[in-house]
Amino acid sequence: MMKSYIWSLPTRVFHWLFALLILLAFLTEDDDLLNYHAIIGYAILILLGFRFFWGYLGPKYSKFKDFPMSIGEVKEFIANIFNSEQRYIGHNPLASYVMIAILAISFLAVMTGVLTLGIQEGKGVLSSLNSTFFKEMELFEEIHEFLSGVLIALIVMHILGVLSDRLLHSKHNTLESIFNGYKVTKEQEGIKLNIFQKLLAALFLALLVSFLFFSMTTSSNPLIASKYVPLDYRAQNELFVDECASCHTLYPPHTLGEKSWRTLMANLQDHFGDDASIDEADNRNILDFLVKNSAENSTQEVSLKILNSIKNKDIIAITQTDFWKAKHEEIPKKVFTHENVKSRANCKACHSDIEKGLIEDENIKNINAYM
Repeated sequence: MMKSYIWSLPTRVFHWLFALLILLAFLTEDDDLLNYHAIIGYAILILLGFRFFWGYLGPKYSKFKDFPMSIGEVKEFIANIFNSEQRYIGHNPLASYVMIAILAISFLAVMTGVLTLGIQEGKGVLSSLNSTFFKEMELFEEIHEFLSGVLIALIVMHILGVLSDRLLHSKHNTLESIFNGYKVTKEQEGIKLNIFQKLLAALFLALLVSFLFFSMTTSSNPLIASKYVPLDYRAQNELFVDECASCHTLYPPHTLGEKSWRTLMANLQDHFGDDASIDEADNRNILDFLVKNSAENSTQEVSLKILNSIKNKDIIAITQTDFWKAKHEEIPKKVFTHENVKSRANCKACHSDIEKGLIEDENIKNINAYM
């Protein structure tokens, strides 16, 4: 028995960077970390691009053609799974299927993530699809989450496979090989990279590092840029701002539907316990502005989800919707009673851009400031 160099440095670096980025992707799934989540997704796509080329141009055992995936090989492996004799130097048949599945599902998860970012959030390279497919945003999100769940299952299978191999075939050093590249073989089976393979690996590593550096140091990354821009409501309707922002947060018109705005404006004499009556002409002016820019006329995520939450209910406040309640259910009650918040209706306490018509995830204030 002898040591053979099976997994090259680029293969091992890919493995651990891929594992790290997948972990970070799951750790950044919260809304306020969405931009980081997206950047990590693009970084994973770069790694997948490398692995695709490496699967055809890389060394032996890393090439897809060296993966034992015939039905006969699978049957033979399962039939002899408890046999400690080494039959496969690189991946075994089951590991080959799991590896291909992980790569394929990861690619699909990233692509559906890019679609979801563009359609649901109006961000990134596919933000133009928002105006066409925004009503289907939840479908794309659900597909992305489903694929992420499948990926977790595959990763668990991969880990269990490594652990079982460690238990059943410990003398092969499979686990150690992903750290040092060496496996114990009957004959010398080592691989060696040629200059082209070294350059290919260096090129993709440089691309990954450059992308991450650019993404973390620039404020205008087109891959996560939003199609939505801050609005100047005073320039659009000064009366709306003067009357509605004098007592509370200036709620964007697209945060309620037309029916809700008509109901609210028709009962200003009892506006949440206060008399907020204004003359008829001003009322009509503001109502027309609200209806023109209501949730029905917006493609923003919050607009669609609030409309779906309200349906036919007589709701005139965002905080009365099931959508709002679900989004804020984990926030401690003491946050809403904090001296700088005081009310669930004080949206701008956490959403710094709401009075500019935006509710961007990255601009949500950390609630620890109110704890």
